[in-house]
Amino acid sequence: MSSSTPFKKILVANRAEIALRVMRTARRMGYAAVAIHSVADAGAQHVLLADEAICVGQSEPAESYLNIGRIIEAALLSGADAVHPGYGFLAENAAFARACAQADLVFIGPSAAVIEAMGDKARAKALMRAAGVPCVPGYEDPSAGVDVLLSEACKIGFPIMIKAAAGGGGRGMRVVNEADDFALALAAARSEALASFGDDRVLLEKALSNPRHIEIQVLADRYGQVIHLGERDCSTQRRHQKIIEEAPAPGLDAGLREAMGVIAVRAAQSIGYEGVGTLEFLLDADGSFYFMEMNTRLQVEHCVTEEITGLDLVEQQLRVAAGEPLSLAQEDVCFEGHAIEVRLCAEDTDKDHAPQSGRMAFWQAPELVRVETAMVSGGEVQPFYDSMFAKVIGYGRERESARRRLHTALGGTTAFGVPTNLTFLRRCLAHPMWIQGGTGTSFLEVCREDLSDSAEDDALFCAMAGQLICHGGQFEGSRLPRRLAVRLLLEDSRNALLHDVQVCWDRNGKCRVEVASQVYEMSVLSVQGPQVRLLLDGCECSVRYLQDDQRHYIQWQGRDVCLIDRSYGASAVAATENELDGILRATTSCKVTSVFLEAGMLVAQGQLLLTTEAMKMEHQHIAPFDAVVSQVPVTAGERVSAGDALVVLSRQHAESSSTIE
Repeated sequence: MSSSTPFKKILVANRAEIALRVMRTARRMGYAAVAIHSVADAGAQHVLLADEAICVGQSEPAESYLNIGRIIEAALLSGADAVHPGYGFLAENAAFARACAQADLVFIGPSAAVIEAMGDKARAKALMRAAGVPCVPGYEDPSAGVDVLLSEACKIGFPIMIKAAAGGGGRGMRVVNEADDFALALAAARSEALASFGDDRVLLEKALSNPRHIEIQVLADRYGQVIHLGERDCSTQRRHQKIIEEAPAPGLDAGLREAMGVIAVRAAQSIGYEGVGTLEFLLDADGSFYFMEMNTRLQVEHCVTEEITGLDLVEQQLRVAAGEPLSLAQEDVCFEGHAIEVRLCAEDTDKDHAPQSGRMAFWQAPELVRVETAMVSGGEVQPFYDSMFAKVIGYGRERESARRRLHTALGGTTAFGVPTNLTFLRRCLAHPMWIQGGTGTSFLEVCREDLSDSAEDDALFCAMAGQLICHGGQFEGSRLPRRLAVRLLLEDSRNALLHDVQVCWDRNGKCRVEVASQVYEMSVLSVQGPQVRLLLDGCECSVRYLQDDQRHYIQWQGRDVCLIDRSYGASAVAATENELDGILRATTSCKVTSVFLEAGMLVAQGQLLLTTEAMKMEHQHIAPFDAVVSQVPVTAGERVSAGDALVVLSRQHAESSSTIE
């Protein structure tokens, strides 16, 4: 390889937050930046803020950013001479890196051969073992059939982890606790892997009990120099996907930290790595650590490493790709302070973090902390892509100050219009176990009840909404009659519960709001945009409020609730118990991928009925009880919206119907 590969214009083969992140550094370094986009992303921020933008869209927006041919054409059309893949999509696709090289485009990342080697988890483990890197016990023949895989799983011992041989990010991954559940979990993992990576091969690993997920950031040039930039703790996960990351990892002693860094550098050197990369390890309670995989790209959580080292990792990527040698040695890397990052995602945390999509009616990022996002008020969370729409990073001289700063910043963050994990993240950061540090990957499962949404403040939120709805209708002030009462019917969007809210003013203009036998005295002191100052039972408080059609959003003390005004429309009709139990509905906008039943068939409790795909994740819909299928209003390949019926089941006359073979 030649010592220098200069370039002037960079095409960013990605979207949203990471595209903006790359463009920011590219411009600072004097490079022009070109964006690509799907038809669905035509008005997205990464398109509007790029120097140039080219549509690579197809009829299916989810496939646009995976179309290698169209992306290469876009680069050549724009005059770009380099391509940055961001993360996700084609970032770890060897064919894409190879296509860039064949088109004389500088691929800002490692070689296609290295991506290929480390992208196949089975091959990667073989290479790591050869380099003396400890690996999790497992079975790594991706071509094996279900019988062989089950046999090997039994030899390894349950619980077992099924993992996609290609790709990562928690997709194509299932934990199996018993042999009887293996076949169904294998089918689901393969289906999800095929949808996400175009490759349904899997491998097996021993599932460790509550390990910590520790990763080491490495940086390498083409001249054989490799250094590490410390570790990150990414153990706080849901569905094997990270939601909180921090650097450095709390509780690691100096010896273990040094040992993991040395191993990571050795691993990168052994494969001739070039660029920014991450070695991911599982750390057991006894201090043993095992190689899990290598990500041959920039990580979502790279920001926390940047905060404690003062380095711009995108800048380092660009310098290495241009052929520059590393500008610092291992002893030059300086670690200062602590950084914590949370991933804000559009998801329903009360429904197993099911991804959501829709219009973000109002978005306000926090101040005084680092925020990486492409979201704006009125922007769309598309159903075709990952549910993450922002990252918020808190930094402090020590872990606790970083945690406090981030927790406070999230309290000043507003996301109205789409269900998010904002409140859930604040609860995580405030949990005593998380504050203590060193929690494993089962933290969210162990503390599920502590982190779940609470209904204790629902009456007060309804009261606030009632007062603000009436205030917007100009019921207050000098126009009031001697006495006025307004009755509202508000529906909680999370659980469809209806709340009777009565707002009443006396002859002196004092307001009393009654909800569920609780009475509050309150008045509106001032309104500045979404910021409202209330006098509540004699105490002034600030809330954020937004009306978007019939939806009323209230945020107070770090918690937000969406209430739907049903006062003047048709009341919600309560379904019968059988109807309520028997309708399986889509929890978000999604695509039906497989349907395993038809009307008139008998299904058993726990039986797989159909699968859907949303935001790159497959979701299985299981029969909640023994029943006969009344209706199947969807077909495979059809796209449905949140709340649409997928299957209608009936408990009646189930014994007289046929069964699914």
